[in-house]
Amino acid sequence: MIRIAICDDETYMSDKIKNMVSGFFRRKNVETETVCFSDGMSLLKDGKEADIVFLDIQMPGMDGMETARRLRRCRFKGYLIFITVLQELVFDSFEVQAYDYLVKPIGEKRFERTMERLFLSMQSMGDGNLLIRRGYESSIISFSDIVFCEIIDRKVYLHLKSSGVTDYYERIENLEKKLDQRFFRCHRSYLINLQYLKSYKNMTAYMENGEEIPVSRLRGREFSEVILQYMKGNKRWKSF
Repeated sequence: MIRIAICDDETYMSDKIKNMVSGFFRRKNVETETVCFSDGMSLLKDGKEADIVFLDIQMPGMDGMETARRLRRCRFKGYLIFITVLQELVFDSFEVQAYDYLVKPIGEKRFERTMERLFLSMQSMGDGNLLIRRGYESSIISFSDIVFCEIIDRKVYLHLKSSGVTDYYERIENLEKKLDQRFFRCHRSYLINLQYLKSYKNMTAYMENGEEIPVSRLRGREFSEVILQYMKGNKRWKSF
């Protein structure tokens, strides 16, 4: 599911963007959750991660540019799209790594072009996302939300940190190529996210969510080496 935040002090504008973005992703068969905020402080206090933020530049109190700076300082890594009445106000957008800007009144064609480019960027998985398809539906799942992947009878089960288990059809060899270096195939039926590895003992990987994952004897030695390399590259990571 894609989480979208819209921050604009004009309710009619928030409603318009919400309808347009919901319609776009509905046509892509992608589930979304959209939350609206009337000012920057409310957005910052929300505390929940968003994949896309539509942010009005001109707002009373804290303006959109300052809100964007604070979002980035809080390690927001999603897509930021500015909403403005004056095009020249977006010249500082490079500072906060804005993806694009939309000038009011927002035209449908301009909006569609921006969203098509953004959707292609999300599909490329350059920001650590996995695009999965189930029938006519598509979902984008962050790598950091995947604790481990389990393969049973040609079906992949993604065990997620946030919301249970998501399943779909995929070959483990193809899935392995799509994931990044934090994932390790410790068994023919399991790919684990080292980010959530709590400990490793007697050919068993103990995950933070309480699950115990078997490690095959053929991969045991390599797994130990991978753990050490991961620890060296992530100084904040727990030690055994």
